[in-house]
Amino acid sequence: MAYARDFDIQIGKRPTGPTNSMADIDGLSFGHVTLSDGAMQTGVTVVHPTPDSVFQKKCVAACHVINGFGKSIGLMQLEELGQLETPIVLTNTLSVGTASTALVKHMLDGHPAIGETTGTVNPIVMECNDGAYLNDIRGLHVSEDHVLQALAHHDPHLAQGAVGAGTGMSSYGLKGGIGSSSRIVEIGPHSFTLAATTLCNMGRLPDLMVNGRPIGAEILTYQESEQNAELGSIIILLATDAPLTSRQLKRICKRATAGLARTGTQFGSGSGDVVLGFSTAGRLPHDAPDTPILTMEMLHEDQLDHLFSATIEAVEEAILNALFASKTTKGKHDRVRESLADWWLKLK
Repeated sequence: MAYARDFDIQIGKRPTGPTNSMADIDGLSFGHVTLSDGAMQTGVTVVHPTPDSVFQKKCVAACHVINGFGKSIGLMQLEELGQLETPIVLTNTLSVGTASTALVKHMLDGHPAIGETTGTVNPIVMECNDGAYLNDIRGLHVSEDHVLQALAHHDPHLAQGAVGAGTGMSSYGLKGGIGSSSRIVEIGPHSFTLAATTLCNMGRLPDLMVNGRPIGAEILTYQESEQNAELGSIIILLATDAPLTSRQLKRICKRATAGLARTGTQFGSGSGDVVLGFSTAGRLPHDAPDTPILTMEMLHEDQLDHLFSATIEAVEEAILNALFASKTTKGKHDRVRESLADWWLKLK
């Protein structure tokens, strides 16, 4: 599997973590279930934000909707409270309800107090529409068991490309999928990591840019684009170990827009472009402590520019990694989406 850097594409100047992915943040783990068979090209991806119960010790979180043509679940409460209390599930648009039910069952199984001695739970499920080109989305192939299987996986490595929720995604008229990238941020004596994971299903081929190169326009000299409007979507997940408030995370989430724009997208009216960010530092107890006052650390506002630039770089590279790592795929009606890696070698 190849990534952008395997093609000598260097995005930004900040150093990456050891794996150049969200796996560089301690405690995170991942799960994929890939359903790839003929017209069935879909799946599930799970991000576990902590190794222990994120319901009992919640992560500070925020979200930003770039363009709201989407069907995600759980963002309203996350926005209101600034807290993430479940794993994050990614899947296709018409499987959001199924995934939400499975995630709730998963949380009930591990937390007997939910709905009894404490409140309910806010499941986070996010989506892109893989049925526009490759996947038979009407087949509703993703089952609760598939989601539970993905939730049961705690892989410390994040597989990228046409896997999990990214199996049937298209991006810039090419094969889309899951991509990730990380950046190390040095602030005084402290070293923090910020990472992005993207579910890429957005963009028009004429607009695709790779580190400033108009590769989409170059590809169009060999083939025509069937796209007139931007009707896809992208889910951007940001994770960091820097101590931040929800308000600060919201500001960081907004900067993901710049990284996305650098690859060429226009955030079209029919595109669902959503960012969710969380911090693994300064976690919040579910149960009220004996004292009503919580003491939390937060980064000084003057230092946020470091995380802003890290976000822009990580998001841009995560998108490119999704495009390069995703293999050429045939789906419904014998439609084919080609990998950017294949085109890059042809046009080298």
